[in-house]
Amino acid sequence: MRESGDPGHPPVLLLHGIGRSLEDWDPQHERLAGDHRLISVDLPGFGLSEPLPGRVTLAGLADGVAATVDALGEDRPLHVMGNSLGGAVAMKMLTDSPERIATLTLVNSAGFGKEVAVALRILAVPGLGKPLLRRIDARSAYRIERSLFHDRAHVTQERVDLALRVAARPHNARVFLETARELGTLRGIRAPWRETLLEQVTAHARPALIVWGDRDLILPAAHLAAAGAAFPHARTHLFPDTGHMPQIERADDFADLARVFLAAHSSSV
Repeated sequence: MRESGDPGHPPVLLLHGIGRSLEDWDPQHERLAGDHRLISVDLPGFGLSEPLPGRVTLAGLADGVAATVDALGEDRPLHVMGNSLGGAVAMKMLTDSPERIATLTLVNSAGFGKEVAVALRILAVPGLGKPLLRRIDARSAYRIERSLFHDRAHVTQERVDLALRVAARPHNARVFLETARELGTLRGIRAPWRETLLEQVTAHARPALIVWGDRDLILPAAHLAAAGAAFPHARTHLFPDTGHMPQIERADDFADLARVFLAAHSSSV
């Protein structure tokens, strides 16, 4: 877990994607902490965190994040920002405990379409995923990082080293595979959980900012239209020449958008 900013300021919770870690939000700690309490966490079983008992589910991930926030003593409504899988977790938190959520910022979020990178679809196939995840070396870690960014300057040795450290954790392959199989198949992201989640979200309207990178190789930018339809009052933005993590690759521009959005919806928190 990482915290920054004044604890008395409105709380912003930052959630990463599948196979990732809280470090994916580090650039925004440097930019948004002036007016908010920023909290980034590893989803249960990801990054350097320990897994929860039992199989991984979207509901379990959302519950685990909520428990972490409780442990911090933060009981005010949260501005939740979620990237990729983190976006789906953020929406699940809203449907489970709407009183805890002030706004949503969804960043290249899962939940809005079937299409997903072939590599993630293959991992959902029994017998294929585990051997692949257990063979992650420096070369494969580099390829994974490379798939996330349009500008390869962001594929740093530091990020590759962290990916290798996370991959070496004894439960990493199991948690990754259970998550991939919970949410998708060889054909793509499962429709039932997406449709149910979006139906439930519409019952709890919240201010939303939805952004995407137009060169995303993981979840295509075409999903932004579906996201806008699910959140008709949301502000949407498409970053040019940007991959799966605009909060890193367009850190300044993302922070400018987020700062304006948060300022407009923080007075009641």
